[in-house]
Amino acid sequence: MPDDGQGNTGSVVREGSPDSAVDRVADFYGAYIDAVSDGTDDLSTELRAHYLTEDLRQRLAAWEEANHADGVLRAQDVPTHWEVRYHDSGAGHLFTTVTLTWGTGPDAGRTRLAVQSDLSTRLISDIEDG
Repeated sequence: MPDDGQGNTGSVVREGSPDSAVDRVADFYGAYIDAVSDGTDDLSTELRAHYLTEDLRQRLAAWEEANHADGVLRAQDVPTHWEVRYHDSGAGHLFTTVTLTWGTGPDAGRTRLAVQSDLSTRLISDIEDG
């Protein structure tokens, strides 16, 4: 069987829908982490403009200035793995939990983020420590 470059074999299938707010959060985090990891500043800025509300982008800029870290990731480093799970929905919002893994092996650290999306636009409207 083919190897995926991480020592995993088999066929891993990923799928999604542009109509799903959960899929859009996963698409954003996957692309954003790739862009930050690759050092593609323009792309990470463009991804923020496409997936995040204007209000959230302004609040992230203030958070980043105060914390000297990336507000989307809530860190100065780039995670080695990400995971997005549906949490809840109500009052026109969808809530997902994003789990970021830092490092590998049994000593890898994990952080959780609570991510809110507006159901009408499917744009991410809030990111908080989970």
